[in-house]
Amino acid sequence: MATYLDDILVYHRARAASDTRSVDRAVEACAEVAPARGFRAALQSTVGQPLIAVIAEVKRRSPSKGVLAADIDAAHLASAYAAGGASCLSVLTDEPHFGGSAADLQAARAASGLPVIRKDFTVSLLDVCDARKMGADCVLLIAAALDDRELVDFRALATMLGIDVLVEIHDERELDRALAAGADLIGVNQRDLVTFQVDCDRATRMAPLLPHGVIRVAESGVQTPDDAAALATAGYHAILVGESLVRSPDPAAAVAALRGG
Repeated sequence: MATYLDDILVYHRARAASDTRSVDRAVEACAEVAPARGFRAALQSTVGQPLIAVIAEVKRRSPSKGVLAADIDAAHLASAYAAGGASCLSVLTDEPHFGGSAADLQAARAASGLPVIRKDFTVSLLDVCDARKMGADCVLLIAAALDDRELVDFRALATMLGIDVLVEIHDERELDRALAAGADLIGVNQRDLVTFQVDCDRATRMAPLLPHGVIRVAESGVQTPDDAAALATAGYHAILVGESLVRSPDPAAAVAALRGG
């Protein structure tokens, strides 16, 4: 029986296989893009401060929850996130499964002035180049979706292009793989990408295993200031929050509340 992740990866791998563009030319085109804003640096700047950093997400829908907020104005929402004190943004660009787009990323980045991660399923070198060309300051690499060579190669290319890399993991084995690939920005996703169910204790269990020097991000399942506070106490530097923020009647206040949780 195919899982959510299987279906999504089949789509993205098929797209990548049919993409005949030259990687070398795509890399050359990236040289014309303005310098990145420093996604990891924005999170690093909050280390040691009493408030946890918030990566606020622009997310229209998901495969498991369906429509969350289809009529989002990405620029308006991103501006509200910035007003609430978000350190960075996460913007979905996967269209068939999450309703996102490169246009959402560009609008959010322009309106907020914040560094932005392209939240998508990166499965090729061209995907990394596309993230850079659309203006992303960071690219997501999901360990569960990539083999060891892809993790190393995609991270190396992103670094060469001047953008940061968030490597997403779920367990000890994936943590070992991420560290072997040189990851210094690691997200622990509490959502199982096979079932899409959330285990709200996963990040706390994994926290002691994350080494010093790694910027630690907890992803999924963060709903309340108490959730944020527990993750800060566990040693996380940042939380990535989507669903509760896009559904909030006051996203700026919701971000501020999470930061002070």
